[in-house]
Amino acid sequence: MHLFFQEKWEVEGLQTVGILLVVCSSLKLMHFLGLIDITTEDSVEDDFELSTVCHRPESMDKLQEQTKFTKKELQVLYRGFKNECPSGVVNEENFKTIYSQFFPQGDSSMYAHFLFEAFDTNKNGSVSFEDFVFGLSIILRGTINDRLNWAFNLYDLNKDGCITKEEMMDIMRSIYDMMGKYTYPTMQDDAPREHVESFFQKMDRNKDGVVTIEEFIESCKKDENIMQSMQLFDNVI
Repeated sequence: MHLFFQEKWEVEGLQTVGILLVVCSSLKLMHFLGLIDITTEDSVEDDFELSTVCHRPESMDKLQEQTKFTKKELQVLYRGFKNECPSGVVNEENFKTIYSQFFPQGDSSMYAHFLFEAFDTNKNGSVSFEDFVFGLSIILRGTINDRLNWAFNLYDLNKDGCITKEEMMDIMRSIYDMMGKYTYPTMQDDAPREHVESFFQKMDRNKDGVVTIEEFIESCKKDENIMQSMQLFDNVI
């Protein structure tokens, strides 16, 4: 298995691996919540309307208008979310606990923190069902630009509209920590920095030391591996 990830690091580069991790972790999260099979016939409409939770989600019809999911898909998404988050929201610690089950070979806490921040669009320290659905709608049903914008927002840690080397270093270290033994068995301490430099050589087109959203999207669209990874989202549910 470690040879597979080693080839990914060497051939596709940091940006592709990072996007692939978003893909894989999103799919694993959906599998964990039981969201892959949507053929079940029993309705969860009553659960949606009558369940006693701390946070009551918006109506199905409204969420259907605001996302690219069908009503049936939203019902299944809600069932899985409510099973794991009975209160109707998930805080960061619970999110990290769930996420740690996907990568038991390493420490996923920091990467889970960054991913939680991307889903927590209201910045209130919790992810509601609406937050979860809005994020998944972009990841699974959005245009290429929508998906790349979401990925850029994940990497732009302080949300100032550009990615710095320091931010990418934090992301890179979190990926190494999360992958654990599946990264280089004899990983050198400066390996994350080398990948950051490679990222900026490719993405920072005007060489001003930061990567803007325009540079990020333009570079990603020219990368065949990244475009192929984007297609993994299609027709998931």
